[in-house]
Amino acid sequence: MYCQASDCLVNADYTREPPELVLVSTQHCPISEQYVGHGVKEQTSATYARALSAAGFYALTFDAGYQGESTGEPRGLEDPHQRVEDNKAAVTFLTTLKGKVDPERIGMLGICASGGYTSYAAQSDTRIKALGTVSAACVGRMTRNGGLYESNKKESPDAIIGALKAAGDWGTSHAGNTKSEAPKMFQTEASEVPGDAPSFFKSAAAYYGTERGNHPRSDQRVPLSSYDLMIGYDSFTFQHLISPRPLLMIVGSNAETLHYSKAAVECAKEPKELFVIDGKNHFELYDDLRKSAPKLVEFYATALTK
Repeated sequence: MYCQASDCLVNADYTREPPELVLVSTQHCPISEQYVGHGVKEQTSATYARALSAAGFYALTFDAGYQGESTGEPRGLEDPHQRVEDNKAAVTFLTTLKGKVDPERIGMLGICASGGYTSYAAQSDTRIKALGTVSAACVGRMTRNGGLYESNKKESPDAIIGALKAAGDWGTSHAGNTKSEAPKMFQTEASEVPGDAPSFFKSAAAYYGTERGNHPRSDQRVPLSSYDLMIGYDSFTFQHLISPRPLLMIVGSNAETLHYSKAAVECAKEPKELFVIDGKNHFELYDDLRKSAPKLVEFYATALTK
C-alpha cells in the first residue's frame, strides 16, 4: 500500500527557453505523463508537462509508488506491473476532475521505461484515447536479454539466472530491513563513469549528474529485488491492442534504444507512427524538445479533439 504524489499543470510557464509550439485550444484534453524508470516527476516529465500545458493541455505528472514523493518501501523499487497500475490510477483520477477535463479525451505520454509502461497500460485501458512515447524502452527485455542494445536481441539464460540470483540474494540478506541503501542504476557524476564505458552511460551521467536533470529525490538507487519483478514483464508484445486508438513513438536516430520503438511500432496496428529525430540520442530528448514537443502537440491536438 502506498500513496502517490502528483502535480497538475494548466497553461504553466516554461522555466527554460521554450521551443516553438503551435498553440491549440484544448484545455479540456488531459495528458497523463510518466517519467523514466528510476526518476522523479520533476525531471523530464515536468519538462514535457510544461510544454504541453503551454499548448493548452491539462498535464498531470506523478511519482510512481516507492519513488520520489510517493510512499512505499523499499524505496526505489521498480515493479513494472505496479507502474502500469499507477498509470491506470492516474487515468481514474483524471476522470474525477469534473468540469476541468473531458474523460473521453484522455491522452498519455511515457518517457524511457515509462514508454513501455504506458504502452502496456494503453493496451488494456481503453480510457486512454491516444498514446505518445519518447525514447521508449522495455525493462523486461532489457533484464532477460542482458542489456539494452540492439545486439541484445535474444534472451540470455546467463542474464536471467544472474538477475534472479541477485534478486533472491538481496531479498535474503535484506529481510526485515527496508532502509538499506540500494545500488545505483546509473552513475550520476560524470567523474564516476569509466572512460571506456558505453556512450549510453556517459549520456546518462551528463543528464542526471548536471543541472539538466539532477534532482535531490532522484538518486538512481534501485533494490535488486526489482529484477525478479522485471523478468516476466514485456511492454510491447500486445502493442497491436492499442489500435484503433492512435500511437506515436518518438526516438532519436542515435539512441541505443531506437530498436525498442521500431519493434513496438512494427507490432502495432494503424494508426501508428514512428517519428525519428535525426542526430539525437536517448537522453538528449529528455530536455531538447525543439522537435518532439511540436510533434506531440500536433499529435494530441488531432487525436483528442475529434
